[in-house]
Amino acid sequence: MDTQHTPLMQSIAREIHAAGGWLGFDRFMHLALYAPGLGYYANNTIKLGAMPAGGSDFVTAPELSFLYGQVLTAQVIEALQQTATDEVWEFGAGSGALAEQVLTTLQAQGAALKRYTIVDVSGSLRQRQQARLAAFGDVVQWADHLPAAMHGVVLGNEVLDAMPVQLLARVDGVWHERGVALQGAAFVWSDRPTGLRPPLEIDGEHDYVTEIHPQGEAFIRTLGQHLQRGAAFFIDYGFGEDEYYHPQRSMGTLVCHQRHRMDSDPLADVGLKDITAHVNFTGSAVAAQDAGWDILGYTSQGHFLLNCGFTEKTDALTLSQRALAGKLVLEHEMGELFKVLGLCKGVAPWPALGFAHGDRTHRL
Repeated sequence: MDTQHTPLMQSIAREIHAAGGWLGFDRFMHLALYAPGLGYYANNTIKLGAMPAGGSDFVTAPELSFLYGQVLTAQVIEALQQTATDEVWEFGAGSGALAEQVLTTLQAQGAALKRYTIVDVSGSLRQRQQARLAAFGDVVQWADHLPAAMHGVVLGNEVLDAMPVQLLARVDGVWHERGVALQGAAFVWSDRPTGLRPPLEIDGEHDYVTEIHPQGEAFIRTLGQHLQRGAAFFIDYGFGEDEYYHPQRSMGTLVCHQRHRMDSDPLADVGLKDITAHVNFTGSAVAAQDAGWDILGYTSQGHFLLNCGFTEKTDALTLSQRALAGKLVLEHEMGELFKVLGLCKGVAPWPALGFAHGDRTHRL
């Protein structure tokens, strides 16, 4: 695609020139998603919604069914009690649907909550969140940075997958870092030999492309430095390390989302579509432990929601609502691909509700 097509592409092209003609993919992904006023999450496109007709690109669990946040709140309430805290922090709150569901359920159950703080880099999404959550008044606040000391329960629904990744490519037996260069006016892939390696040795001699996640893991370590007492629950699509770096996963996990379709070309339509990679939950868990977190559990989204009372809540749903809610737990839908990692800090680990059955911590 012509790099002169949009101001964002022109900006990235200038940065490639300034960097000597080559830009690591992690930097390219950061600019494509987060360049102020221009990147995908910084511009005014719709992004989240159930159908492409509304201009959206993808749907997340809270948009799929209000039951998602309602059931998740059972774990939030337990965590607030176990950590003796009264604040919730949500990172990457999207349309505000999850916050609305959690806050509504907390109010209905009479749970004491001092503050619900949202940290979101997207100005356009923040406006949608503020409009959607206006009824909750000053309980909901927004923050641009982390305070020196935090206390409370952290929620991250599909936030780790949106953090820039580095691409590694084994070509003819030699490992390269895959970056972006210019060919005329177009963005093209460009590989450089590197000393970087995946965390596991990849069996075989075949060509292999994969991702490593230094920024996502650094985020968890940073959060651990700020959170003095509390718990965190990260829900995302991904795998443990052995599965992530399986020899047969030779094309990696990097994908783009646009108009509810997936493609594998992040160099096209830059700034107009989401770019994402699956999460290596083993790496996330190790980063957490390095920062002083304890692991509460790790399981599939399906098991987690069922443990939190999903089945009992479906009785009150209409048939169409039940069909949508079922996508949250069914193995061939979101139930197996999505995982939940639970962490705590400053308190002793407890047998958390969401991991009562089907805990896979031993497989991290």
